Formats: sequence, C-alpha cells, structure tokens
Amino acid sequence: MNICVCIKQVPDTNRIKIDPVTNTLVRKGVPSIINPFDTYAVEMAANLKERFGGTVIVMSMGPEQALGALRVCLSVGADEAYLISDRAFGGSDTLATGYIIAGAIRHIEKLEGIKFDVIMCGKQAVDGDTAQVGPQVAEQLGLPQVTYAADIEGSASNVIVRREVDGGFDLTKVQLPTVITVVSSKQMPRYATYATRSDAKKKTIHVLNSAAMPEIDTAQCGLNGSPTRVVRTYTPVVVKNGVTVEGESAEEIADNLIGMLDAKMLL
Repeated sequence: MNICVCIKQVPDTNRIKIDPVTNTLVRKGVPSIINPFDTYAVEMAANLKERFGGTVIVMSMGPEQALGALRVCLSVGADEAYLISDRAFGGSDTLATGYIIAGAIRHIEKLEGIKFDVIMCGKQAVDGDTAQVGPQVAEQLGLPQVTYAADIEGSASNVIVRREVDGGFDLTKVQLPTVITVVSSKQMPRYATYATRSDAKKKTIHVLNSAAMPEIDTAQCGLNGSPTRVVRTYTPVVVKNGVTVEGESAEEIADNLIGMLDAKMLL
C-alpha cells in the first residue's frame, strides 16, 4: 500500500501572540512544530505500511525550515520526504494550497513510478483551523474522501474507516485510491529512537519548486491566485464585568441575586 501523508509545520499555538498594533501573528521566538493532527496521520500511515507493506512518502509545502519537520517524519515511519517550496507559492489560501499539493502529488507519483493508494492529512491545521485543504486536494485529484478518521482497516482494494462523528463513530467503506483526513486517536504517535533519528539524517529530502513542476500553473498560486483574503485579525478585548453578590446568609445572598436579576429584567 503506497501512502502519501501531507504535513504542515505550524507555530506552537500554545505560545503564539497577536501584535496589538499590526494585528498580525508574532512569530519571533515562537517555536514551530508539526501540526498535531498530522502526527496522527503519519502514525496511521506507518501502521498501515507495517500491516500491508508498501511505502510511506511524506510531503510538506512551506519554507526551507520545514525540512526539520520532514526529517522528524522520516524518523518515525516515513520512507521518503518531499518539500514543496517556492516564493510563487507564498500567501496561497486554502484553495490555491489544495491546487499546489494535488499537482505535487501527481508529480511525485511520476517521479517515483507509483500510484498512491491512500493520501492522508490531519483533519485541520491548528494555525488556521479551516479543515479545507484535505477535501480540496481530494476534489483536485478527483478522488473520494473520508474525513475525521480515527482508525483504518485496509485491503488491496478498499479501506474501512472508523470515522469520528457527533456522539460516537460510524464505519465508512471506500474504494482505493482515496483521500483521508485524520483526527487524534488511540494510536499515539510513536517516538523516534536514536537509531531512527540517525537513519533519518542520512536520507535525502527532495525539494521541488515551480520550475520542477511545470504542470502547476503559478497564476493559480500565491496571493494573486487566491480568491480569499485575510482582511484583519485581532485579539478580542477581555472585559471583566463580574458582580459580587453579598449577604449575611445564603438565603440573603439568594434574595439579593434575585433582586439584581429582576432589576435587570432577567427574570
């Protein structure tokens, strides 16, 4: 089973801040990590490879610093890695990003002489939270998609996906090839060992730009190729307007509270 996992390097959202003047993300001093949902996709892909054989190729679109994230993936189960990087791709919205990734997947299939049976992504990136890129890749490739996968059972021709839904799970059977987006699950991402980290350092990460992929129309990439714009971001103003209700006893406090609510016509 040949699997492609699309990952993204994102700022650690637990430490991110918004500049109050420019309303932009303050990235200085904020470490970058692999998008957490993508780590589960890599683990799921590695498990499928162990059960059914095949190869796992991981790819990311971003600047050169994303090489570190790809190197980590090589140390926890991926066989090869590709970085899709070009200034012409900078500023792409989710539609343009889906177009670029789909084109890169087709190009990698040609280079490797394979066809991917499964293409995986995390359900969404924690920096944007749109959950749009995975489905857009499926649309661009003309493939069926299953979202919010928590577990996968596979065969030579199809997979059965345990899919997270409100209140529980459902089972979805889908023919291969397919695109699957992954949620966090009981299959915890494995840790790299000293041996796997050493092996990963020896592997070549292939870098592809727009010149290497002439099938990608750069007019559909970047800011100019993106039909959506982020007009403004801001941090909501926190207003503390709590009221302390006092009294000599619980009954008096309750009466005072009822009186306050009644005065504000909330009762």
